[in-house]
Amino acid sequence: MKPRATRPWKPNLIVLLLCAACGGGGGGSASPPDDTVPVACEGKSGESGITVRTIESSGLERSFRLVVPDGLDPTQPVPLVLNFHGLGSNAGEQEAYAGMIAKAEEEGFITAAGEGTNESWNAGQVCCAPANQEGVDDVQFVRDMVAAIAAEYCIDPARIFATGMSNGGFLSNRLACEAADLIAAVAPVASFLGFANCAPSRPIPILMFNGTEDPLVPYAAAGGSYAAWAELNGCTGEPGNVFANGDSSCVSYGTCAEGANTTFCTVDGGGHTWPGGIPIPRLGFTTTDLDATDAMWDFFAAHPQPLP
Repeated sequence: MKPRATRPWKPNLIVLLLCAACGGGGGGSASPPDDTVPVACEGKSGESGITVRTIESSGLERSFRLVVPDGLDPTQPVPLVLNFHGLGSNAGEQEAYAGMIAKAEEEGFITAAGEGTNESWNAGQVCCAPANQEGVDDVQFVRDMVAAIAAEYCIDPARIFATGMSNGGFLSNRLACEAADLIAAVAPVASFLGFANCAPSRPIPILMFNGTEDPLVPYAAAGGSYAAWAELNGCTGEPGNVFANGDSSCVSYGTCAEGANTTFCTVDGGGHTWPGGIPIPRLGFTTTDLDATDAMWDFFAAHPQPLP
């Protein structure tokens, strides 16, 4: 695999987000809680590379792209980052758009990009057809995909994370609502909570990224989603500024239930785009003052799921 290309690095954001997490009692480490090697990891595959896997889920044949960096110890628990594409896109495009393969190689985690049904995900009432109209069970697909990966690789159950762009971000929100037992934290991009009756099984850390001039996802809806997540996560007080650089800024609640840090990053003038990602002019402005992939990985690393 090729070395990761140089991307805009914003250390101040990482430091401030981690400090905000500490304020809520939810700071953590990307390392496993102890040095014990789980028995379940004995005999697991250590094969690296990029492969396309096919599984059956809810009676449908589904597929995903799996990326396993070179040099991972097959006996040691490793994080898994799930990365979901937008409407009309696909897994390969999403990997390139977000730079997730290079980030996985740099940080030593496994990443998987699922393929939606007819390039769409059922993320709830708001988004998106045809998957939501057909009632495709994409939450179960995610569970089946994780189970298939964990059957071959030593996945740390406390460090399974989800992100996505647009429709994929809507799906990440739904996973936070319906699969908080599986997913440790989420970082949706250019989306909002489009699923009614959200009732996560526990408070779940969330890092949102939205642009004020997004032509497809109203910024006001994203703000409403942030307020909803703050309530769901039992956050108190008012969100404080934790980052400002050029056109980008972030606010975060310092105190949330069970350390479920709840953070909202805004790109002033930003479009329906991935901060720090490949520019797509027809979808609006893409900032270089904030790198969503770098920021979300550090957020994920700080928020492993507290397992029994």
